[in-house]
Amino acid sequence: MPAILVISTADPEAEAYRGYCLEAVAARYNVVLITPAAPTWEREFITDFEIADPDDAQALATAGQALAERHELTGVATWTEWYLVPTARLARRLGLPTNSPEVMEAARNKASARTLYAHHGVPSAASMTAHSLLEAALAAETIGYPVVLKPAARAGSIGVIRVNSAEELPGGFQFATAGARDGIESTKVLVEEYLDGPEVSVECVTHRGHTTAIAVTRKTLGAPPFFEEIAHSVDAGDPLLDQVAPVAAAAIKALGITDGVSHVEMRLVDGHPRLIEVNPVSAAT
Repeated sequence: MPAILVISTADPEAEAYRGYCLEAVAARYNVVLITPAAPTWEREFITDFEIADPDDAQALATAGQALAERHELTGVATWTEWYLVPTARLARRLGLPTNSPEVMEAARNKASARTLYAHHGVPSAASMTAHSLLEAALAAETIGYPVVLKPAARAGSIGVIRVNSAEELPGGFQFATAGARDGIESTKVLVEEYLDGPEVSVECVTHRGHTTAIAVTRKTLGAPPFFEEIAHSVDAGDPLLDQVAPVAAAAIKALGITDGVSHVEMRLVDGHPRLIEVNPVSAAT
């Protein structure tokens, strides 16, 4: 049976929301794991493992090479955004099919992604980079309130806040800046157009450059001015799928993603899809 290399976190509570993923992969492949700490709940689903910090490039390369020498690897994947770029670099080093590290960096850096969306005509939010409160104020006046401030390279809605007026901007900029400090690909703050409408995600699979949208996720968000997702309803038969699928596929193509699973976030503004961001998973088999 061919082997899949999975780069994992060391979250002991991940079994609740990652266990079924690992179980499904293990039904068809031998799974070998690179993890920052010794596996616990994962052990019943894996064949082998190496302990290494995925943020340490040399340690990750050493661990990956060790597993490649013991197993015939057919692909590599990660289930966390934080490791997208290291995963792509490791796959390239091991000669496994992958989206390039450069593509993953662009996907992780929201400023770079916005530029690509604009270049390829993907309907998206107006966005400007702000290095200071003054630049944020100028950007907000240019775009028009309300605006959304967000770190360029975080996840999980960390540091994302809606600002309705110039009076709210200093506090909002401080909140977004604090969230941006730990960004890996970028520590910049973006000032973006607020897209007023219901938020959905399009779940997509891309293989050799062809993207298939398989489901729509309708979201419930927490109290403003934040954007925490507190509930999801996923439906493969959602009638909205035909409308949003072309925009999702265009966004994935604009980033240069050729393989993997993507979670494409957008809002329906006056009934028309406008892109928020693409959250890919680096994977190839």
